[in-house]
Amino acid sequence: MSKNVTPPPRGTRAQEDYLEQILTLIEDKGYARVVDIASNLGIAQASVTGMIQRMDTEGLVAYEKYRGVVLTEDGERIAREIVRRHESLAEFFALFGLDEKSIYDDIEGIEHHMSQPILTAIQALTSELKRQPALLERVKKKIAGCS
Repeated sequence: MSKNVTPPPRGTRAQEDYLEQILTLIEDKGYARVVDIASNLGIAQASVTGMIQRMDTEGLVAYEKYRGVVLTEDGERIAREIVRRHESLAEFFALFGLDEKSIYDDIEGIEHHMSQPILTAIQALTSELKRQPALLERVKKKIAGCS
């Protein structure tokens, strides 16, 4: 019998990008500032401030002007799910020896649209391919033959 686990609510793609970036900054630097978020996402500071203020209203972040951004419990839960999706996809695609930049770019395009059942299937396939190197090699040869 399968468990009915309710996934965390999902925001817009932009919100998910912001949450992921805020979590990464907090883990790397200990804090997240609008200027750093803007720089990392390649977006104007004014646009970042507007989005952060909306996310504050929605309860995803706590924002104080000139002090920075902190994830709320809901915001952190969503951000960690996004990171987990990203890492699972990166691990899967890396199995095939694909170019890291291509993997990153493609993941950024698909990670926000992936349902939990599809992610679970990819995680299971990743696990099986890692346990069966001969199968993985056959798949890699087929991929190389298509290039």
